[in-house]
Parts: sequence; C-alpha cells; structure tokens
Amino acid sequence: MRKLITAIFAVFATAAVAQTTLPTSWSFTTATYPNGWTASGTAFYTGSGNTPPACKLDGTGDYVEIWFASAPGPLSYYIAGNSFAGGTFEVQESVNGTVWTTMRTFTTNLPSATYTQFTDNPQSASRYVRFFYTQKVSGNVGLDDVNLAAAAAGPQQEIDCFYSSSPVITGGNIWVSGPVSTNTSFQIDVENNGTANTLNISSAVITGTNAADFTVNSFPATVAANGTAPVAITFNPSAAGTRTATLTINSDDADEPAYVININGAAGGFATEPASPATNLTFTNVKSYRFQVNFTAAAGSPDGYIVLRRDDAAVTDAPADGQVYMIGDMIGSSKVAYVGTGTSFWANFVGASQDYFFAVFPYNGPGAFRNYLTANPLNGSVTAAGSMQPSNYYNGINTASATFVTDLTALTNPHTDKFYSNYGPYMVSLFWARDTSGGQRVVTCVYSGEQFMYTEPFAWTMFSREHTYCHSWMPTYPSSNGPEYSDYFNLYPANQNDANAIRSNYPLGEVVNVNYTYLGCKYGTDINGRTVFEPRDEQKGDAARSLFYMATCYNTANQNWGFPNPISTSIMYGQDQDLLKRWHYQDLPDAREIAKNDFLDSLQGNRNPFIDSANYACYIDFDNMSWIGTPQLPCNTVSVFETPANTNAVSVYPNPGSGQFNLVYNTSVAEVVTVEVLDVTGRAVYSQQSAVATGQNVLILDLSGLAAGTYSIRTTGDAVSTVPLIIE
Repeated sequence: MRKLITAIFAVFATAAVAQTTLPTSWSFTTATYPNGWTASGTAFYTGSGNTPPACKLDGTGDYVEIWFASAPGPLSYYIAGNSFAGGTFEVQESVNGTVWTTMRTFTTNLPSATYTQFTDNPQSASRYVRFFYTQKVSGNVGLDDVNLAAAAAGPQQEIDCFYSSSPVITGGNIWVSGPVSTNTSFQIDVENNGTANTLNISSAVITGTNAADFTVNSFPATVAANGTAPVAITFNPSAAGTRTATLTINSDDADEPAYVININGAAGGFATEPASPATNLTFTNVKSYRFQVNFTAAAGSPDGYIVLRRDDAAVTDAPADGQVYMIGDMIGSSKVAYVGTGTSFWANFVGASQDYFFAVFPYNGPGAFRNYLTANPLNGSVTAAGSMQPSNYYNGINTASATFVTDLTALTNPHTDKFYSNYGPYMVSLFWARDTSGGQRVVTCVYSGEQFMYTEPFAWTMFSREHTYCHSWMPTYPSSNGPEYSDYFNLYPANQNDANAIRSNYPLGEVVNVNYTYLGCKYGTDINGRTVFEPRDEQKGDAARSLFYMATCYNTANQNWGFPNPISTSIMYGQDQDLLKRWHYQDLPDAREIAKNDFLDSLQGNRNPFIDSANYACYIDFDNMSWIGTPQLPCNTVSVFETPANTNAVSVYPNPGSGQFNLVYNTSVAEVVTVEVLDVTGRAVYSQQSAVATGQNVLILDLSGLAAGTYSIRTTGDAVSTVPLIIE
C-alpha cells in the first residue's frame, strides 16, 4: 500500500545493524539495549544500583557485550556482588568477538553490596568488550553505569564521517529521498580527528546496483587536522522505490583507508514494497499462559515484519506506509504484537482456552520511508491451551475423607520457593503486564483497577507486592525468610499508597459505610460496624482463593493457619470465611486465573486447588482448618442441589462427562425453568428449558459434550434460587 506525499526531499540516517559508535554508555534504565549492546541471561535490580536500576547477572554464562566500530578509550563501570562467594566474574575484550582476553577478574575482590567504580583500558585493536559471569558458585553480580570512551585523538590523520549531523561508521547505512527524475542534493561530511596531520583524500567513488542514480559532484582533496569538509552528491532516481549504491572514500587514514557508506535512496518517498507476503504461520509451545508465533520469511528478504493481533476476531486492519509502529500501538481494532527482523516471537497476556488472531505484514525501509505490503497478509489464529492440570494431580484427594485438609496440604507443600525480589521479572513482566502504546507496558492494580504504564524493566516505585493473606496474619510473622512470605500465589501488584496501605492488615469485606474509595476499591465499615477493605469485584474471587490456598498450604499440626481472630489488639475480629466462599462462587476462576495457576505450577511446582476444583472450599472450615463433612451455606443452595452427593461421580475433569447429570428442583409453583451451563468466561455452553410441576422435579442434563473444566449452572424461574451451583 502506498501513501502519496508532497515533500520534495527527506533524509534519514541509520547505523549498522549491530555496531555502535564511541563513546557509548548505558545505565540499564530500560530493557531495550542501545545499538551495539547485547546481553544474555540478565535481569534487573530495579531498586538498587549506582543509579537504579542496575543489571543483574545471576548465572554462569550470563553476559553484557558491547560491539563498537573504532578504537576504544577507557572502560568505566560500577559493580557489586550480592551474596557473591566462590565464583569468578571477568571483564574481557576481543578483536573479533570470538577469542577473548581477560582485562580484570573478580573473585574474592568483588565489592559486596556497595557499587564501586572500576576503569579498564582495552587495546586499540579491540572491537568488543564484555562483562562475563565465568563461573557461579553462589550469589549474583550487579553492573551499572557502563561507559566506553573513544580513543583519545593523536597527531595521525583519522577519518570519521557524518550525515545530517549523525555519525556514520564505515560499513554503515544512510537513507535519502527525492522525487523520480529530479535532482536532489545531499552531502557527507568528512571529519579529520587527527590533531596535527592533514587527511588526504584520493577519491570518492559511487558503485553498486543503482550507481547511475547518484553522482559525486565534489569531494575535498584534503581535510585539515580537527577540520571538516563535505562530499557533495546528487540523487536523481530513474525509477520509484529503493535505489542502492555504495560510496567509497579513499584516504591515507592508516586503519580505514577505504571508508565505505551504503546509500539507500527512497525514490518517490518510500522504499520498494516487498514483493510477497510471509508464509506458513504456526503456533508452538501452546500453553494456557503463553505460546510462540512463528512464520516463514517472505521471498526477497524484506527489511522486517510487523504482526498485528486481535483477541476477539480476525485481523482486518493494516499498517500505513511511512509510519513506524511500536509493540503495543493500536492500528484500528488491532494491537501491534511484534516488530522486527525475526520470524518468531512469544505472545504475552494470554488466557486459558481463549482465541487469538494474527496477521503478518513484511516491510522495507526505515522511518518515514517504510513501505508495507498490505495485500494478502499472512493470517492465522490459535486457541490457548485449557487448564494444564495434570490428570493425576488430585489422585488420593477425596472430599469425603477426614484427612482431606491434611491431604491438600501435603499436595501443595513443600514446593519450589521463588525469590520475593524476582516477582517483578517473573510475574509482572511475564504474566501481569500487557503491551501498550509507545513501546510501554501496563499493569493493573488488582484492588482498584488502576492502570500503571511503565517502560521495562518494571520498578516497584508506585506499586508494591501485596500479600493478600497479610504478612502480619502469618504465624511466622515477623520473619520474611520462609516460602510463605514469597509465595507467588499470595502476591499481587497493587498501588502501594492508594490501595495496599489503605487495606493494611484489615480483613476483606463488603463496605456499607464508606470512609475512603479509590477507583474500584473501598474502605469503611461493614453491616456489623467492623472496619474492612473491599477490593473491586473482579478481584474478589481471586482474593478468596489466595486466602484459601495460603491457609491450606502452610497449615501444620503445630502451626494453625486458620484465619486469625482477633487479627490484632486493634482489630478485635477476624476474616469472614462465609463471605469469601460467597465471593468464590460469584467470581469463579476466569481464563486468566486458570492461566496463572498453570504458570505458577511451572515456576513453583504446585497448584492452587481452589482454582482447579471450586467445590474444595466447601469442605474446609478456614477458621480452624478442620474438615467439614457436610457443607452448609453458602456452599449449597436453597432450592437447587446436585445428586448424587458424591460430586466425583459427575466430574468432567479430566475427561468429558460420561452421561446424564441430575438436578433436583423444588418449587412451590408450576413453571417453565431455563437451565444454563456457563464456562469460566460466563458464556452459556449448554441450555435447556423444562416445564416443572409443583414440588420436587428431577431435571436431566446431558453434559457429555462438555470439554474439561469448571462450570456453573444457572437456573432461571419464578421460584428458583439465585445461588449458582458449581460442577467440575
């Protein structure tokens, strides 16, 4: 697709794909590294560093590497060890990026906790430096405020080139633009960095595929020390689209005698449109919480690809020529999911069993010269996996058993303990956050619904890690060393000052007399006059299940994790478990919570049973963590109940139901009742109408066609209970 422009002339400079010019520096302020910088295995210390955040290297083989185009000067950096002991960390240099020489080795001499500045001096022939975790025994390394200077100028002549005031390294690229069959002038500025000797230029020659479209009008024979002089060039394209040529400036510079600049002309305003679309869109590693999107490169090797995504319908939008988009930008009803040269990426912010639609568009040219192929884009869709609960995970768990509670505890604990400090890079960046405009990301406060935009890496400035089961409620309080403190099932991102601090350690409840509100959350007194905190409706069931999980996972014979009552000397009451059970049923696990359960299983090696099996909460008294043999309200209903009493006999997990499911319906009037089966998104997946007489009626539902999962049954009639019944 082409968009007409009226501008006569435009310029745009780009550096080489990987190399950077000197000087170069980085303070690890975002997850996007500068040109020429690469890293592997690194993370971030968002709250510490010489100037936070700082780079975190925490495993053998982790590195930060810089590839530069000219002779280096001093390399300075700040470094610190975090419980570092017995390992080896090195600062290295290389001429070719393959063979490395050590400049400095840290072992027992690595500063502990306090960031300390060091300076090394790479060899003039080196074009790579890296910070390399050679061998980890224990602990991590923090790196911050890295600066690599250019080599100091000497008396010898030294050539550098600039285009539109931007440096262009030898082998680098520039873009120019102009109308077809019209002369457009531009220049390359040649600089002599030598302090004494004159730079002598013998020629400036245009070669390459479209050399005839470019003419060198003049070049300087000499450039004085510390001086600059132009190479004047005319662009007169014979056809529209991308026109390529190579400018070679020959001089008596000792290490760069032939300075090569690749010239790309966008004739008529845009680069040449790619000739063909990408092919073979596939989806691999499909889980409930993520999947990988792959496609085969388009013929002709386009400069890159933009991929659009929709979560509700096929993509019908397309990018506009001359526009550069970032991940998270909206184009119509679609969101940019990927921009780059690769042919594979991971989709984020995914929910179980949800459909996702993608369209791939190749493009050529940078910036204002970008031209997208929008005809016949590569389209495809994928359905994320449903619950990934192992089929035998709950073998041996029986709600009819007196050991039900201790059996669940043994199933969920012990598990793999994850660092509290890693909640940001694991849970926020990989699960909670979603892409938004301008290359930023956004995370939602679970209590209030506030949307917090940030640039990676995520830092705990405005938000905090909220313990839904309050830290002060824990029998192990005030210790923060145990797995219960850092358990990711209990931690959520929340606004610290406006939500988390307001909740404090008060129980969750329903506010009737409001003292404070912030967006979707409230603080005040409930119907009994007790001070409580009420999260937004979307979090109520999630919060209840987190509280159920914590009380069950960590309960032992010697340490009762039932909800404390009283909570403290100033809060002389406890958490209402009946309210939580009601929230649990009113706000059943949705697609994202099911995905979170699976994701945390991949991290911690355990699951939240109350997400997998909604009825489990009915068989536990969370005040004293005892087994309830016969559940009472609000776990059963007034007028609608299921038979037989053993719910395992009608379970639809792991396989679909094997036949009929009976509802006993008691009514005082004759009527027509509608019975609907709803999935976790609230969508009706089964419906039937039945005429019922006064008294007891048995309604037969054929659920054999249901997929694995948790469902609720909703009945509609004049005399029916409104409390939903859960089936699994």
